[in-house]
Amino acid sequence: MISDQWRADLTPGKLRGLQQCATRRGVFSILGIDHRQNLRRSLRPEAPEEVSDATLTAFKRQVVGALGGFASAVLLDPEYGAVECIESGSLLGTTGLIVAQERTGYSGERTARVSELLPDWSPDQTRGIGASGCKVLVYYHPGAPTALAAESLVANVAAVCAEADIPLFLEILTYSIDGERRRLAGAAHQAAVLDAAERLTAIEGVDVLKAEFPVDIETETDERAWMDVCAEMTRVSHLPWVLLSAGVDFEVYLRQVAVAAQAGASGVAVGRAVWSEAVSLDAASRERFLMTIAAERMRRVTALCEALAHPWSA
Repeated sequence: MISDQWRADLTPGKLRGLQQCATRRGVFSILGIDHRQNLRRSLRPEAPEEVSDATLTAFKRQVVGALGGFASAVLLDPEYGAVECIESGSLLGTTGLIVAQERTGYSGERTARVSELLPDWSPDQTRGIGASGCKVLVYYHPGAPTALAAESLVANVAAVCAEADIPLFLEILTYSIDGERRRLAGAAHQAAVLDAAERLTAIEGVDVLKAEFPVDIETETDERAWMDVCAEMTRVSHLPWVLLSAGVDFEVYLRQVAVAAQAGASGVAVGRAVWSEAVSLDAASRERFLMTIAAERMRRVTALCEALAHPWSA
């Protein structure tokens, strides 16, 4: 349940930033395109190291130019996209801008992941380019030996964002701490996502949670069960939350969005579910795909959020 203390602490700068990232109704439909190394791998799987920075930036500008107008905000990184999309006009002035603060990927062991901030970027710089919000991603499992370090990183970023008077969107990606399992599944996935949400949204200065779907849909297919778990997410989160797409099929994602929104989510942060096929297309085909199929997908996601999602300010 959204914390009364969070509401009381919402400053004019943070309030304005959240308003800029939301629709008029107060729901979030965020287009995510802050991908970096994984985008290089997608663009050229056989030789990602040969994908130039200019190619990465051009792809982001193309996606933002085609889809940004259907979103309430766009999430970009400061390395290859944020400034370039502003200067090129790809990002409309009426669309909110959220800028990532973390390095891509993680260091450390697969079962004890360490998230790191970009060394040459800050919330002050984010505010300086006219952005509406900051985002930080942490890899987190409550039982990992690096859990306290992740919590400390979030607290530090939140404090700096508070000083800059800019809202902080917190993205949590959970993972398996069992060396024999590549991914969390079933009840273990559900428990980790809910526990992480409850713990990290209690940190002072965080404003919106970007969460994974809390149900492992490979083991649980009943949407009534999905609804119950998403309602639990709303109950344990101290903040408004939005649903990540995590690269799932678009039609599956729409089902997840409908359930999450009806259970209390305040919208979405969607990336690959909308534009993933574009990475493998030639220039002309990519443009057609983005302007037609991907644009219609983004429009549908926003319309669904407008119809069903819970306004963040309610």
